[in-house]
Amino acid sequence: MQISLSNGSRMPGVGLGCWKIPRPNAAEVVESGLTMGYRHLDCACDYGNEAEVGAGLKRALDAGICTRDDVWVTSKLWNTYHAPEHVRPALERSLRDLQLDHLDLYLIHFPIAQKFVPFETRYPPGWVYDPDAAEPHMEFARVPIAETWGAMEDLVESGLVRSIGVCNFGVSLMRDLLNTCRLRPQMLQVELHPYLSQEKLLRYCRSEEIAVTGFSPLGALSYVPIGMAEASDSLLDEPVIVQAAERNQRTPAQIVLRWGLQRGYAVVPKTTDPVHLQENLAADEFELSEEEMQQITALDRGRRYNDPGEFCETAFGTFCPIYE
Repeated sequence: MQISLSNGSRMPGVGLGCWKIPRPNAAEVVESGLTMGYRHLDCACDYGNEAEVGAGLKRALDAGICTRDDVWVTSKLWNTYHAPEHVRPALERSLRDLQLDHLDLYLIHFPIAQKFVPFETRYPPGWVYDPDAAEPHMEFARVPIAETWGAMEDLVESGLVRSIGVCNFGVSLMRDLLNTCRLRPQMLQVELHPYLSQEKLLRYCRSEEIAVTGFSPLGALSYVPIGMAEASDSLLDEPVIVQAAERNQRTPAQIVLRWGLQRGYAVVPKTTDPVHLQENLAADEFELSEEEMQQITALDRGRRYNDPGEFCETAFGTFCPIYE
């Protein structure tokens, strides 16, 4: 399945999410994924592993497993680089780490502008301004989204980026951005899974011809190890998903990923397990019935796991709501 962007680009629907892939494993996982047939890598400065992802990609390119034109590579602008003068240097650092001369897609990671941390001081800079302070906390910067977006548009016009977009925006911020931009956002990446179906947001994006990528498409799995979810939150134990898996002779994870694909957006699951890598990619090989789709959608409970309004105060000493 390919996801069409309004500028004519086409992105593979199943991507390899690189969040939380440990640095020592990242090059091998990326090379293995590309060997299996992945052609979409979802990266970010804040993931801290772009150099290793780039090494794995280069090995695959050098081995003739794929060509650069075959692979869609996304990265993201971190919060500390929102000031227009920092946007291009931040991109150039990602390009250097990924060993590329352009990105297919560059996204504003969060609608949160933070105080600049020089590259030589700390990279990636993380969430707190000074980790060695007596009470480490986030420090914000007064940078309007429109100014950051203008610098993102310049990246497209300079040929360093093919498409640009945003992450973790709601409809109000998207409307405001569309009212001021020269180049429209091509992509919105947000948390999407059956416990957080975001029906209105998806409908709005369809009306504006903005493509969508769902991160954390399997729900709680990525958040249990870091204390942001309980094991009991697992979608994969839901009876309607287990039953659909049995009917379709697929795994519960494949059912959840297929549900996302059939709703028309890309999914970027993360795994380091070779078996799961292959299974996730195969979510593009079957279809769910309309009844199964409706039953899974009915699981929605508005459960968001990746919420700065919760984790920033707990982990970084700063109250930082963005969705309310």
